[in-house]
Formats: sequence, C-alpha cells, structure tokens
Amino acid sequence: MISLFFILFSAVILYNINKLTNSLCLQKEIPEDRQPRVFRTINILITILLLSSYIEISFT
Repeated sequence: MISLFFILFSAVILYNINKLTNSLCLQKEIPEDRQPRVFRTINILITILLLSSYIEISFT
C-alpha cells in the first residue's frame, strides 16, 4: 500500500518540478537547444532523491 502511495506522490512531485523547470527556462531565457539538458539533469537528480527517500522509508 505504501508503494502505491509513494509512486503517486512521486508522479505529482515530478510533474510539479517539470512545471517549475519550464518556468525557469522561460524566465531565464535559456536557449531551446539547452533546455532538454536542463530538464534531463533536474529529472535525474529528483529521481535519485525520490528513490533514496523510498529506500529509506521502506527499510526503516
């Protein structure tokens, strides 16, 4: 049950982070060719953070 909740929570977090990243790219006028790299970097870092949080919750 906690796994399902955490997966839904993670999806909401990733969606909101991507919206914020898009706002950042628009506000800072980041060129179109660099935006995929920014999104990829942020998504990878947030995914690592969420996975480590899941592992910590699951095994404690």
